[in-house]
Amino acid sequence: MSYERGIKAINLEMTDEIPQTEMIDHDEFMKKRAGIDISDPEQKLNAWTTLAQKLNYDFIWNILEMPMHGRVTKMGHAVWNEIDTYDNEIGCPFTTDEDVLSFDPVTECQLQPVEKMIPVFQKNFDDRRRLLPEAVVPGGRYHTLFSACIRTFGWDMFLMSVPGNEERFDKVLEGFAEISTAEAEAWARTGIDVYITHDDIVWSNGAVFRPEWYRKYIFPKYKKIWAPLKERGIKIIYCADGDWNEFIDDVADAGADGFIFEPSTSLEYITEKYGQTKVIMGNADCRILQFGTREDIEREIKRCIDLGRNCPGYFMLTSNHIPNGIPLENVDFYFETFERMRKR
Repeated sequence: MSYERGIKAINLEMTDEIPQTEMIDHDEFMKKRAGIDISDPEQKLNAWTTLAQKLNYDFIWNILEMPMHGRVTKMGHAVWNEIDTYDNEIGCPFTTDEDVLSFDPVTECQLQPVEKMIPVFQKNFDDRRRLLPEAVVPGGRYHTLFSACIRTFGWDMFLMSVPGNEERFDKVLEGFAEISTAEAEAWARTGIDVYITHDDIVWSNGAVFRPEWYRKYIFPKYKKIWAPLKERGIKIIYCADGDWNEFIDDVADAGADGFIFEPSTSLEYITEKYGQTKVIMGNADCRILQFGTREDIEREIKRCIDLGRNCPGYFMLTSNHIPNGIPLENVDFYFETFERMRKR
């Protein structure tokens, strides 16, 4: 684990070894490597922290947003372990287009003053840095624009309300943008070097709406949201699942300093065009860890390393994350193989 290696990569300075970050929720592996019984949910944070230390992460995932009050759609939730329960509560408080179009995020979600949010985010940052002083600790927000709409309205009402109502719906987006901008301002006034913007803007097969809609109503708002961070020299890492190949350049043009992305988005294109100018995290396919042989896993690691080796901001990362369903021996082999191959 090396803050120096991680921050050098964030600042696009070449390091002797490829840095690493992982998002892992594999109970058996965590118990084995961290030596902590995670059957007690309260011990999970300790296990994650200990695991990050033992596996030498150079950057950790850390985001925190203020509670979003008001109406929210319940879409149910599946889990990947035996400890948690399956959440099958489903319900949507929005029944008409008008319900959606008249929604005021700032009022209903109860946007907090920036000065009130700063100490909350600063404490989060300080606590994480205290636990992991040798890793780069970012701040960030999960429900930025698109993801805020999914969370609030659910897919059905979101998809039904936008077409034909783009201008009215833009007022809703402006409200979520105001919340995200205020939180970015608060985070910018903490001690972070890096900020993660998460926004799942696409599906696994590409755009949900016409690309022109994104270019008119989504990407310009990112520039406004990121402005307080840019003013203070804080690096912005953009994270989205699915296939957003057609929007890579749009996100870059909006001001993102780096990307976290799944295998459906092209590592080849990103390293070729942005390998010397952007932070690049991930692209190793967790499905290969799930179903592949050792040869398959080693080949996948080599693919990512070969593409990222000459990119100063490249971090090894299994996308989307490493869940419980992956065989323990494959998880072990993945980490052991990367450690053996990470020298540039």
